[in-house]
Amino acid sequence: MSSILKIQNVSLTYSSKNSVKSLPINAISDVNLNLNYGEIGCILGPSGCGKTSLLRIIAGFLEPQQGKITIGEKVVYDASNTIKMLSPDKRKIGMVFQDYALFPHLNVENNILFALTKGLPSRATNIEKTKCDEMLEITGMSKNRKNFIHQLSGGQQQRVALARALAPAPDLLLLDEPFSSLDPNLRSDLCQEVLNILKITKTTALVVTHDQQEAFSIAEKIGVIFSGSLVQWCSPYDLYHKPKTAEIAKFIGEGAFITGVKSKSSILTSLGSFCLKDCVREITTKSEIVRVLLRPDDIIHDDASSLEAKVLKKDFRGSDFLYTLELANGEKVLSLVPSHHDHPINKPIGIKLEVDHVVTFSAEEVAETFTNSA
Repeated sequence: MSSILKIQNVSLTYSSKNSVKSLPINAISDVNLNLNYGEIGCILGPSGCGKTSLLRIIAGFLEPQQGKITIGEKVVYDASNTIKMLSPDKRKIGMVFQDYALFPHLNVENNILFALTKGLPSRATNIEKTKCDEMLEITGMSKNRKNFIHQLSGGQQQRVALARALAPAPDLLLLDEPFSSLDPNLRSDLCQEVLNILKITKTTALVVTHDQQEAFSIAEKIGVIFSGSLVQWCSPYDLYHKPKTAEIAKFIGEGAFITGVKSKSSILTSLGSFCLKDCVREITTKSEIVRVLLRPDDIIHDDASSLEAKVLKKDFRGSDFLYTLELANGEKVLSLVPSHHDHPINKPIGIKLEVDHVVTFSAEEVAETFTNSA
């Protein structure tokens, strides 16, 4: 598949002044990313990591100091050229802002026509009105076309913002925390609605969020940013099961690290032996001591198992408990257990392993990750 968005070695540095001197702050550092036609990508990371800065660079609202950005067949930024940067209006992108940025003095219909007529809804042609009708139908807002923005719910406002952004048929749609202001119960449903609309319109989109579940629900590619650096860009499945670094493994989902001893062909742990050839990453440490990542779905509750662990804590989640278990050597792991198996605290339960992907890191890397996050 060919790329619609290609980011090459893009960096943006801010200058922060203190009482002594100006200090450079790397908002975005040497980012590389490809997004194919029709794909939905997501940029994920903690607050202040540079997610929104990257989106604003793509949109043309911020100018980086280095790199190259291509949207479709058009180079929109190139630090090596005399004409470095195309303005946002020439990039053929759509944007859905966190606060939607809808016009309160216009009704729903005219908000969408505004994007089609370059600010002159009253002069809309029949073609533009037909396109507006199509967007209203796709987003389920036809019956609200004459309502003003204050008369709409948060979810309805989000649909109008999406319809307005999609109406001019952009090559690329950018969404900045599009569900953050919505009620959690509504957020999940609307996330799926937006995904369906993007697929119906065959729109390529890049979403910024801090919500992991949102990212896993909507995206075909996810990029994780820490301190301005894009650390991994891959499928949601690979991000969860094959994290590139211990920092990503700690950030994504839930899990625990247990100690392993490396031999020629396997890694021995208190829960058994894992074959080295099944590991999803190369162990570069010279030490024999490694750390193995285990997700809650790797540890299965089994009353018939001879392998046991003590229940230290349980978090009720409706259909499941998330158990924190203590192994015989004092190490802790997590396990998702159906909620009808309600075991008491400080009592042992039987467990077994179902590990499809052995994710192993050096003991030094894991120790550094937890030290830095402390």
